[in-house]
Amino acid sequence: MEQNFQHLYDMLSQVQGFIYPNELDLQWGLLIVLYPYITGLVAGAFILASLERVFNVKVLGPTYQLALLTALAFLLVATMPLVSHLGHPERFYEILMTPHSTSAMAIFGFVYLWYLMVVLLLEIWFDYRQDIVIWSKETKGFKGRIYKILTLGVTDLSPSTIKWDDKIGYFITVVGIPSAFMLHGYVGFIFGSIKANPWWSTVLMPVIFLFSAMVSGIALVLFIYMAVSFFRKQKIDMPALDSIAKFLFYILVIDFTMEGLDQIHRIYEAEESFEILFLLVHGPLFLTLFVFQIFLGTVVPLISLGTLQLYKPSEKIRKIIYLSCSLLVLFGIFFMRWNVVIGGQLFSKSFYGFTGYKLHLLGSEGFLFSIIWVIIPFFILAFLLWLLPPWKKVGQHENN
Repeated sequence: MEQNFQHLYDMLSQVQGFIYPNELDLQWGLLIVLYPYITGLVAGAFILASLERVFNVKVLGPTYQLALLTALAFLLVATMPLVSHLGHPERFYEILMTPHSTSAMAIFGFVYLWYLMVVLLLEIWFDYRQDIVIWSKETKGFKGRIYKILTLGVTDLSPSTIKWDDKIGYFITVVGIPSAFMLHGYVGFIFGSIKANPWWSTVLMPVIFLFSAMVSGIALVLFIYMAVSFFRKQKIDMPALDSIAKFLFYILVIDFTMEGLDQIHRIYEAEESFEILFLLVHGPLFLTLFVFQIFLGTVVPLISLGTLQLYKPSEKIRKIIYLSCSLLVLFGIFFMRWNVVIGGQLFSKSFYGFTGYKLHLLGSEGFLFSIIWVIIPFFILAFLLWLLPPWKKVGQHENN
């Protein structure tokens, strides 16, 4: 009983003004912040890979397979924060067994399975099939047995078959581009369609989520490519690195423009919720919005990357700037998700008060449990790079 009173006291101490009783405790916490964040990394990484395959940006060749494997590693974990948040995570499959046509979340389940099973896995398989067959004959032991299983019994290496692999892989990539848009655009759709919340209810929300996903995914591949090259002690392909940074800059400009347009529209409309939203961004969200998201996560990378489009310093300086900007962008996009998910729950529907959010270290919604779902994709990626090393592919660039 004493613990319950203490918990109630802690929550009430975070309340400012008037709020409704059911708004005292936030329903969505850090796990729901990670859910769209990780999903966005997947979509962005895949779109970067499609630039080389579909749009023939050959300079990105050294990062093509790395981007695909990165997308797969993070996609395998993308739904786990959401499932972990459920009161009965063991019943997650019921959303697919008893789907409802009007449920955006149920539809996402099928989009997720489509993207995982049909798009990513098939594209990676067709792209690596020739190599898997060769490796299955050359590699012994446990790893060799895995390669034999992955061949799926298709061991034909004739030129016509390899050509068909490339054609089918190209087709899957083309199909995968709108699938990637659907995968993450739907998250913004869910938030944007909640009419009762003026912080979320905007038609630009799906577009903002989509471009921020592209930004975060490109920044992630940029960081991982530099990290993998460093640990392998291999020379970085600077034309590829410069091109990734250029695309990151362009998409970041569009993303910043979309978010700015959304805020200008809110200010111009100045609906009845404008005053509480003004207090929200200048109060509880000031640090995470203006400092973390806008200044550190957007303005600093924009200025840095924009300067490099006009002036090219030495490779060493460019690498430092690229690495710093990629980390800052990932940091900023995380807090963009934080400001949307957490920020949208901090103000009362009465428009006369605020509640607070206290991040706990332990527990199912705590920091330590949440950080697990951030770390696991990197272990999965390390395993995939061990099993399907892009630098050992047939005909791959020597410097990769």
